[in-house]
Amino acid sequence: MKRIFPNSFYNIWSLLGAGLAGLSLGLILFLLVLEAMAEHSKPYMGIITFIILPIFLVMGLVLIAWGIWREHRLRAQGRSSEGHLPRIDLNNPKHRTAFSFFMVGTILFLALSAFGSFKAYEYSDSDQFCGEICHNVMHPEYTAYQFSPHARVGCAQCHIGSGAEWFVKAKISGAYQVYSVLFNKYSKPIPTPIENLRPAQETCEQCHWPKHFFSEKQRHFDYFISDEKNTKWSLNLLMKIGGGNSEQGPTSGIHWHMNIKNEITYAPLDSSRQTIPWVKVKGPDGKESIYRSTEVKFSDEQIDQSHKRRMDCIDCHNRPTHIYHHPSRSVNELMSIGWIDRNLPFIKNVAVRVLNTPYLTNQNAMDSIAYQIRDFYKGNYPQLVATHAVKIDSAITQVQKIYNRNFFPEMRVSWKGFPDNIGHMYSPGCFRCHDGKHVNESGKVLSRDCNVCHTLLAQKFESDQQEVSMQGVNYRHPVDVDKAWMEMNCYDCHREE
Repeated sequence: MKRIFPNSFYNIWSLLGAGLAGLSLGLILFLLVLEAMAEHSKPYMGIITFIILPIFLVMGLVLIAWGIWREHRLRAQGRSSEGHLPRIDLNNPKHRTAFSFFMVGTILFLALSAFGSFKAYEYSDSDQFCGEICHNVMHPEYTAYQFSPHARVGCAQCHIGSGAEWFVKAKISGAYQVYSVLFNKYSKPIPTPIENLRPAQETCEQCHWPKHFFSEKQRHFDYFISDEKNTKWSLNLLMKIGGGNSEQGPTSGIHWHMNIKNEITYAPLDSSRQTIPWVKVKGPDGKESIYRSTEVKFSDEQIDQSHKRRMDCIDCHNRPTHIYHHPSRSVNELMSIGWIDRNLPFIKNVAVRVLNTPYLTNQNAMDSIAYQIRDFYKGNYPQLVATHAVKIDSAITQVQKIYNRNFFPEMRVSWKGFPDNIGHMYSPGCFRCHDGKHVNESGKVLSRDCNVCHTLLAQKFESDQQEVSMQGVNYRHPVDVDKAWMEMNCYDCHREE
């Protein structure tokens, strides 16, 4: 039979290389077809298609070249391996049986390879792959993700998105992370990847359309004071979330910052973007106004060296998924729905205190939380231990769940290291700029007035009548602090709860 390739190709090493290269090329084409037919691209699949399989393809080609070179060298020495390849005679029963087994085995191998590649294709884009296998050290982030508003949005859709450019960037920036995990060089806690995030316009706004950020939204909040009776205090707010679309009327509201006709640029002094002394506002008419903090000392050189950033979704919604909640907020929510019985004396105070206590391990935390809560009631309300044992046990269980979802001592992760910029109760948030101390050249101040972002429609203290007004009621602090709440920022006190 006439040979297609030069005789030097027909040696065992070159043929093995050809088989390896052919199989790799076939799988690459197979995965490319899957990717083309898929409804949504799977960025992590590029690791297999464009990195792993091409390595085997190149290895096969190198093996072919090495076999040919070796064959030429043997011929020069008079020791050619030509003719030493197996001969197949299908008229020979033994050859026919061996050939049949070989073909069946080859077909099964190719089928299983295709099936395995397809399953790898599916699994590589799963959240379990990101949270448990590839990024095992991301257990805190994965746990928070599972209880977040975006729990059904795939990790890769936000962290990478579609297209090759950001896939390549993500893999390059992640090269050191792989090294860190393999050799236990990663930091604890894992820092938030603020600087290398893809622009929100290419991720968040694929689902959340800025032109639909208009009108208002009503929110109800229940709070419990840390006293013996766990006194309840309720607020009903009308959140002014408008500002995203000038065609829908007035463009005032929280999302005014995101109006495509406005451009807000700021210069932070720290990597977490919590200290912002310089803000530039550019309106639709192109007019610019620069606001400088009168409280934070900084130089023009510092501002020039700072990484100026145009404001987008992530600057406020900086924890859209991986949220570590403040203990007080979590306890308030569970008490408001009755999962923690508010009739247990001082339960708000005790629950927040045991959650904020530092522990060495998660198991140590579980044991200590149960012991401290039971010990408190044994020492101060012994009669309740017998009559309300079920309620105390239920409270312990719920507090332990709060801890498991928001505290990870082995990775030194808690809400304290990951401030949430939405609101201003437990971290600076809005007050990073709207602290009443940012002034422009003409003396205009970035307002600190509560009514800029929301109107207090109603408030109710447990022992009082509910105050209601569509124009807004005057806010009263639940604890008598005189006028301190007007002068101080909320988080100055509440983050220490």
